[in-house]
Amino acid sequence: MSDSQGPYEEGKRAGLHPLIVIFGVLLGLWLFVALIVPSSKNKQATSTEGPNVPLIEDPEAAPVIFRVEATVPEMNVISLVVPPQATDSQVVGLLKRLRKERLEGTLTDLLPATTPGHKLGNHAIADIYIVSDPKYAQPEAIRTLARGAHAPGNLYPQAIPFEVAMEEVRGHYRIDLNNTGSPDAASLGLADESGVHSKHYSKIF
Repeated sequence: MSDSQGPYEEGKRAGLHPLIVIFGVLLGLWLFVALIVPSSKNKQATSTEGPNVPLIEDPEAAPVIFRVEATVPEMNVISLVVPPQATDSQVVGLLKRLRKERLEGTLTDLLPATTPGHKLGNHAIADIYIVSDPKYAQPEAIRTLARGAHAPGNLYPQAIPFEVAMEEVRGHYRIDLNNTGSPDAASLGLADESGVHSKHYSKIF
């Protein structure tokens, strides 16, 4: 019989020690989590979308005082001015109040008609901009907003830049009764139809 030892010997453990195997598995899992699964911080850094944190409304917020500052009838545009100290919750309350009045057919009690005599009503189409600085509620400024982000600047060299006026908008209410699927749209801040939006933009409805 040969004196050489076989792969297994009596009294000795075959293969790796169990503690080494367990340690290796734990190390592999840790590396998988650390390197493969992206952290929430990385996800946030690579996101290109606007803020998606829902607005926390204050149901007890007092109705905000506002005044009609200007109208541009040929563009169906109205500007409203609210106090600088008005909260976002108050602006949201105003937007919802305007929609409620529109649905009840009493919006003309608050705002001048944008489409007087129209078969769909006196506010069949309207863009209502809410600001706190009266400078950005003047006809020149709201014309800039109504024309949008991509209007050729050389056609309106004296106009306030859209990017500047956009950031001054506290709230925006768009009515289009020709769009039966979604006749009302409102937001804090402003989003252009092309997708350009202000830093504090948040869709309300």
